[in-house]
Amino acid sequence: MRLARSDPEGFEARRRQLIEAHIAARPPEDRERLRRLQWRIDREIQRHGNPLGACVHLHRWMFDSLARQQQALETLLNGASATPRQTARVVPLRPQR
Repeated sequence: MRLARSDPEGFEARRRQLIEAHIAARPPEDRERLRRLQWRIDREIQRHGNPLGACVHLHRWMFDSLARQQQALETLLNGASATPRQTARVVPLRPQR
């Protein structure tokens, strides 16, 4: 946090260096996918004007992606839609006495 505040360019250079080192340490078949994923993350960070907005957006994006993957896995395992049907009976509200 101190580096980001005192030297934003240095922080960004260090961030990119660590990300690239992590990607380079992965098996070759994973690297291209990880670089594309990081490119998308970087574009989302650029698009938002502040770190908190970017964090919230990326969190939502990753949660949605995880939910879609979970639904696809459940569909494969169950052979049917993973989204359960829900029914409900509407109960009229009565004024309290």
